[in-house]
Amino acid sequence: MDHALDTMATGLQASQTMMDTIADNLANVNTTGFKSEMPQFQTLLYQDGIQPGAQSTGQTQYPSGLELGTGVKTAAISDVLTQGSLTNTGNPLNMAINGSGYFQVVLPNGNTAYTRDGSFQLNSNGQLVTSSGYQVLPNISIAANATSVTIGTDGTVSVTLPGSQKANQVGQVQLANFVNPQGLQPLGDNLLENTSSSGAAISGAPQTNGLGSVNQNYLESSNVDVVQSMVSMIAAERAYQLGTQVVSAVDNQLNYLAQAAQA
Repeated sequence: MDHALDTMATGLQASQTMMDTIADNLANVNTTGFKSEMPQFQTLLYQDGIQPGAQSTGQTQYPSGLELGTGVKTAAISDVLTQGSLTNTGNPLNMAINGSGYFQVVLPNGNTAYTRDGSFQLNSNGQLVTSSGYQVLPNISIAANATSVTIGTDGTVSVTLPGSQKANQVGQVQLANFVNPQGLQPLGDNLLENTSSSGAAISGAPQTNGLGSVNQNYLESSNVDVVQSMVSMIAAERAYQLGTQVVSAVDNQLNYLAQAAQA
């Protein structure tokens, strides 16, 4: 009986993890560049009663084993790295990556972080920064009196100044990618940092070395599938309900045995 309760406890915890993940996905359904998360589960160690293929007699073998499972564990929560839809904002400083790659920004401690959120602005020095004020790398400065800003799909940034008909190039947005993007560590604020699992950043100009293109006036929406999330939520809720019913059934059996022992 204790074995059943212990096993079911792991199942309830797994269902709770699924619900927590779905809740986070739905909470970020409107977060720019957010990638939905998917928990991955694995079985726990089995209790072997009879090993498959063991000798049942000197001449015969067991065709199957007697192995009792001990439950489930959460192995990982991975990001679903599919492309989010691109939404036109009409803001010339907004950029969306169509394809692979991340924008690079410098943190206050000097480290480089990475993001798919291209809702950039200008600081008091005319530098391109994130909504939290982190400077985009490489540094791109735009004059306050610029009459227009044009960002090409290859990341080239050009501005037109008053009294001039010619656009002047002031920089080029660079993207970074990783051998294993799943290994990036979330920092909050739509930022990620590389780890030993992700590998070092491989940076370059958009549309080169497998990097995506940059779309001006657009932002990448989250890739959360609301309908699928609702279906998964119902499945997780049903699994949790069934788990509690198993616990209740075991509890009833224990009470029955206790009463029988006292009789």
